[in-house]
Amino acid sequence: MKNTTKYVGMDVSKDKIAVAIADEGREAPRFYGTIAHNPDAVAKLIRKLQEKDVVLEVCYEAGPTGYDLYHWITRMGVSCAVIAPSRIPVRAGDSIKTDRRDAERLAQLHRAGELTPIHVPTRETEALRDLVRAREDVKEDLHRARQRIIHFLLRHHIHPPASMKRRWTKMYRQWLATLTFERKVEQTVFDEYLQQLREIEERIKRLETAMQEAAEICTHAPVIRAIQGLRGVALLTAITLVVEIENFERFRSPAQLMSYLGLVPREQSSGITTKRGRLT
Repeated sequence: MKNTTKYVGMDVSKDKIAVAIADEGREAPRFYGTIAHNPDAVAKLIRKLQEKDVVLEVCYEAGPTGYDLYHWITRMGVSCAVIAPSRIPVRAGDSIKTDRRDAERLAQLHRAGELTPIHVPTRETEALRDLVRAREDVKEDLHRARQRIIHFLLRHHIHPPASMKRRWTKMYRQWLATLTFERKVEQTVFDEYLQQLREIEERIKRLETAMQEAAEICTHAPVIRAIQGLRGVALLTAITLVVEIENFERFRSPAQLMSYLGLVPREQSSGITTKRGRLT
């Protein structure tokens, strides 16, 4: 007996999941209902939809809730696609947006093959990615902490000696340590700014140590070492490339990889006119 396919579209939010189903053919998708966003509710839904001779094809938009839903579904042996939101076709003049309509639209487009799935990383790769991005967040905190100190000194018309051409060198830090202020509250503020800067720098060191340790024992260790063989590429760049791309073999050509990274020019050409712009 021939299997039939049900295309399930899910509109996912923090607490709830709106579910719609599109059967094979051209009939309009039907709204199934709303379930809680937790593994038990998702497993119950999948078991209820998994009838005999029925194949489920589930999809949902990538978003801030991550890939746990994908893992819950695929663990039950059901196909699931995580869709790139920026590549979902939008109908002109459609000014009504609800969870129900979004779920129905996903189911309909999934049936038509009009959706573009993204690559879902393994849990190990996702953990390494979180580590790399945590360091990036702390580097942003470091920049803000330095700016606060610079602006504080500027408000008090305190400038480094002319001999210091660059900030945040060892000599600049020694100069900062010699500064004193007439009022106690000003001194307190400055000391707290410096202490915050030192704490952020310690956080960066701890994260970089964790990255070095992870790079030596993770499954991507051989690739990370190989990439560092390229001139000018150290551990940070190598591990960032690996965790963001994960599997280089999923790209058919170097051009496709460059397109994925956004290192190709924009183009708006028509007829005899060729117009290329900035990198995508």
